[in-house]
Amino acid sequence: MDLDTVRTFMAAVDTGQFQEAAAELTITQQAVSKRIAVLERDLGVRLFTRTPRGAELTIDGQAFLPHARELLRVAERAASSVRTGHRPLRVDVVDSHGAAAGLIRGFQRRHTGIEIDAVRLSDVETAVAAIRSGVIDASLRAVSAPGQPLPSDIESVRVLDEPLHLVTGPAHALASARSVTLAQLAGHRIWMPGTAPGTEWGAYYDGLVAEFGLTIEATGADFGTEALLDTVADTPALATLVGEQTRLVWPAGHGLRRIPVTDPTPIYPHSLLWHRDNPAPALAALHGYLAATLPGPAAAETWAPHWAAPR
Repeated sequence: MDLDTVRTFMAAVDTGQFQEAAAELTITQQAVSKRIAVLERDLGVRLFTRTPRGAELTIDGQAFLPHARELLRVAERAASSVRTGHRPLRVDVVDSHGAAAGLIRGFQRRHTGIEIDAVRLSDVETAVAAIRSGVIDASLRAVSAPGQPLPSDIESVRVLDEPLHLVTGPAHALASARSVTLAQLAGHRIWMPGTAPGTEWGAYYDGLVAEFGLTIEATGADFGTEALLDTVADTPALATLVGEQTRLVWPAGHGLRRIPVTDPTPIYPHSLLWHRDNPAPALAALHGYLAATLPGPAAAETWAPHWAAPR
């Protein structure tokens, strides 16, 4: 697919007029019409309907719009990866509510002159591929899973051991506890939608199940944190696990409880991953910030999977 036709499509969407799109792109209106026609022929659908008010998207055009935006964003990131000079430090934080995002926010507050482009990638294999291709500079996540060693050109250092908390609704059997042990969790249903097989967090929770006999369910669609908390608040038989530094906000009426897990405390091991040949000065600054500001290794009474990167 020719990116010029996609850029022309976006210009027509943004301006609402082929004539104004032509002025923005410094080409003729005829050239705009020709590019749109080429794109429609490639896709096999009509993208615009001409009206007295200008060019309006068809249903197919509306469906194509978010993908067109993403195509141009990916193209820009690809070009930026080989440009010299200043560019943002691109870091994968996995989840905007999680500990990794909090670490990057803290780094940016300390280093206000460094621009950050935070992205969210699905799993460690995707993150490693993005690091090796130069699409991102680093990733903050659990390093790997059993049988999935990192490539030799990827460096990693464990930077944070994050304890897990149990989250329950007010009617749950453990709701009044000030802390719960892993043994106490056996027999209780823990719901973790979105825990996909083959991911590093899937392997992490599989390890908890195997070692402590927990019941962790990943069934059902993952509609995000708010939907998860709504369900836990309304279902006395369900609980979920979150990281200690995961930012959660829920309505006052939910009455949710957030309870530390102990004996041993399960910790989620976050590591910084980067390519050993990446010369970005901001990457060295990030590494130095994490080494200087984060706490040392967790106490002895903790649990982490045997495949986690050493500290």
